[in-house]
Amino acid sequence: MAENKQSQLNASYHGPSIPPNRNYLRTTRRRNCCCRIFNIFWKILLSIITLIVLSFIISLILVQPRPFKFYVTQANLTQFNYTNTSTLLLHYNLVLNFTSHNPNKKLGIYYDKVEGNVFYQGYRFSTIDVITWMNSFRQDSKHTDGMSGVFKGTKVLVLGKSQRSKFDQDKRDGDFDIYVELYFDIRFRLGHFIFNNINSKATVKCGIKVPLSGSNGEVLGARFEPKNCNVNVKWV
Repeated sequence: MAENKQSQLNASYHGPSIPPNRNYLRTTRRRNCCCRIFNIFWKILLSIITLIVLSFIISLILVQPRPFKFYVTQANLTQFNYTNTSTLLLHYNLVLNFTSHNPNKKLGIYYDKVEGNVFYQGYRFSTIDVITWMNSFRQDSKHTDGMSGVFKGTKVLVLGKSQRSKFDQDKRDGDFDIYVELYFDIRFRLGHFIFNNINSKATVKCGIKVPLSGSNGEVLGARFEPKNCNVNVKWV
């Protein structure tokens, strides 16, 4: 009987608990504090990113950016012949005048660099810098500006028999099919804000029929017709 009472006493005994380790409590509080700070920082960062994305989308909707329009307005070809030695050496002198139009109502365009390339029968025979940082310019909204490129020199070409026949035929007709490609580095301006960190790329392509001019300035082929080129802008 006494043993049963002693067992009940032992089972129902509630003594003072062992106090928790103070270092453990400090570590737990520190972890909780770091988690709260991280959660606050993450929420702030998400809010900033969301605001930036929404602002960009709203700006695009309001501004409605459109690519510029580009034309080849004039072509003057005074030399385009080859000397047939051990290799075919092309001699050329081509001047192209271009016109660029900004159709945007609110966006200005900075033309920082323009590289021009000309091809004949799939062969690139000349590359020049139409615009560099020395003659770069800003084009305001709804404005039209001109630029020009002088392609002059010699180039070794590897033409097959049929391609040489095509060349001779074009020379007799007085017209040459020239393909033009231009590569642009451009920036945009909205009001007083310039998107310096957004360096967009643009590519302009068009095929033109260029008449050959004689030594007296007489045009041997058909009169040159201005050409509207295809413009592709990558908004980087």
